Amino acid sequence: MHRARPQWRAATLLRAAGCRAYWRTVGQPEGIVSEQDTDHHFVHRSTIPTMHFQASLPRLPIPKLEDTINRYLAAQKPLLNDEQYRHTEKLAREFENGMGKDLHRDLLEHDRNSKHTSYISGPWYDMYLSARDPIVLNYNPFIALNPDPKPEYNCQVVRATNLVVSSLKFLNSLKNDFLRPDVYYVNPKWGQNKIFRHFLRILPPSVSWYGAYMVNAYPLDMSQYRLLFNSTRIPNLNKDTLFTSEFARHLLVMRNGHFYVFEVLDPFGNILHPSEIQAYLTQIIYDADRLPAFELSYLTTEDRNTWATVRQLLVQKGNEENLKKIDSAVFCLCLDDVSPQDEIELSHCMLHGYGFNRWFDKSFSLIITSDGTAGVNFEHSWGDGVAVLRFINEVYRDSTEHPALLPDSSPALFVTSCDKLEFKLGRTITSAISAARTKFEEKRKKLLIRPVKYNKFGKKFVVSKKISPDAMFQLACQMAAYHQYGKFVPSYEACSTAAFKHGRTETIRPTSLYTKKCTNAFIDERGKYSIEEMKNMIDECSKYHRRLQLEATLGQGFDRHLFALKYLIQVKGGRMPDFYNDPAYKNINHIIISTSTLGSPAINYGAFGPVVPDGFGVGYNVFDTWIGSIVTGYLEEEDIEEFLRCLECSLNDIFDVLEGRALT
Repeated sequence: MHRARPQWRAATLLRAAGCRAYWRTVGQPEGIVSEQDTDHHFVHRSTIPTMHFQASLPRLPIPKLEDTINRYLAAQKPLLNDEQYRHTEKLAREFENGMGKDLHRDLLEHDRNSKHTSYISGPWYDMYLSARDPIVLNYNPFIALNPDPKPEYNCQVVRATNLVVSSLKFLNSLKNDFLRPDVYYVNPKWGQNKIFRHFLRILPPSVSWYGAYMVNAYPLDMSQYRLLFNSTRIPNLNKDTLFTSEFARHLLVMRNGHFYVFEVLDPFGNILHPSEIQAYLTQIIYDADRLPAFELSYLTTEDRNTWATVRQLLVQKGNEENLKKIDSAVFCLCLDDVSPQDEIELSHCMLHGYGFNRWFDKSFSLIITSDGTAGVNFEHSWGDGVAVLRFINEVYRDSTEHPALLPDSSPALFVTSCDKLEFKLGRTITSAISAARTKFEEKRKKLLIRPVKYNKFGKKFVVSKKISPDAMFQLACQMAAYHQYGKFVPSYEACSTAAFKHGRTETIRPTSLYTKKCTNAFIDERGKYSIEEMKNMIDECSKYHRRLQLEATLGQGFDRHLFALKYLIQVKGGRMPDFYNDPAYKNINHIIISTSTLGSPAINYGAFGPVVPDGFGVGYNVFDTWIGSIVTGYLEEEDIEEFLRCLECSLNDIFDVLEGRALT
């Protein structure tokens, strides 16, 4: 691929044409990229090739069956009474010493024969792609970006152009192996050491991971990045597929339910001049001034079998080429004709919008509102938050530090018209669109979203007390649920296993005997213990939660192992053992409090829908001096508000105890 002369020649020709917007050679953060200068078409040029560590990444371990059963029972104990626990323990031990032993042996054998991947990768893809529920609200999360620190850049077209350009620079860096590999450095100075980076570069890929490990640095799996761009989930009966186009160079833009495409890359990978992108986006906003008669994109909010059936009708009607253009587009840019007034409106906008201006099947959609607020909604089957977060971090940094378009830039005067996609619809298809719209409207109106901003303390205070901020917030959630329901409920915290080849996620189970004991002390036995004793209980919760985090990160949880064993039974068509039919097993997987956290200077907040009708989705972040969260649920409004009140009371209690004040 040509990387230098063609791109500079293109930039020179555009400048000669009199374009006021221009490319600038930009600097680079020290220690992040190589000594080579960044140019107009890459976010940076890494000394170490992007996929340098992939071949030598360690494989995701399969835990010992005995350890998995012990961890499972430990997670069950706070949720069950003595009689229920004895029954569950009996079934678990029978499974461990019987059918589970044979399944575990088969899983180990399959893993030995699949050294190119992880034991969970295939089953996890199948789990997502076989799910028949609509992906919007049930699976797709969102991440809202912080505003551009320079207010004049938060104009819809300007910000959209800058984010598109930076996204394409990220894509080019990825394709050309210039993107810095994901590496977690325990000591960040090694990541800034030029000699060490060159040392890693010359190591053969087959041993490169070990070179990083020498200095306590841990490269992460980047296999999901290949599905970040030019990718779409295609609906099929019973099981969807993931489609990726290697050569497509066009961007999909949606405005008021209309579809537009135009090429943003040339065959050499050179990015279209920003003034031309600006001109296309301006043209689209002008053209799409009203909704179409039937908003096709509502179909992506349907259950997957219904959508698969209607998609076949669309193909039969002669729309296959247009669908291919949508599926193969670099990504989807949604230019929304709304300006959300608060966090609730913005969260609704980013999580689901009004349905007509999204193609929820795309690997990700970049959403820009009328006031320049930006966010990403992404389909979850292809990958997890680690890849999306890295993309957002790089794109936010590049677009704010090195914007391609200045606020006072004028669009290019001469650009061809966008390719507007027009679809042939019949009565059956329009009826399906109307039905999808009705169902979507009913569902989205039931979803409640509430923001939390707790200002009394944050990460700095908690760390000063030698407590894990994450453990503290998880304990507060446990206490809030107990306040509200008078019992302990199944909870979930997502944890990445990207330290391993084709790792996905593992589950942290925050409900434990330690959080139960501490919660009882705060609520049922209030005043019984001294402040010092209660501090010790919080400390015990923190230490145990750290242990659970470490185990999950190292692939030593129990959820994925049990899931993989159950998957083997389903594939073989065998009888499901009593262990999996135990009401306690079903209950622990009926997640009432589903949580996830992502922290970054680029992110304002993120959220997702609850995973069960009677549960809460809790996206949170413990900042230096405050705590932020977005809570979602389908419950009655008073139930959501009660949970938020209980959460605030719990945080107040924890704060008082850590400060040494007696509880009132």
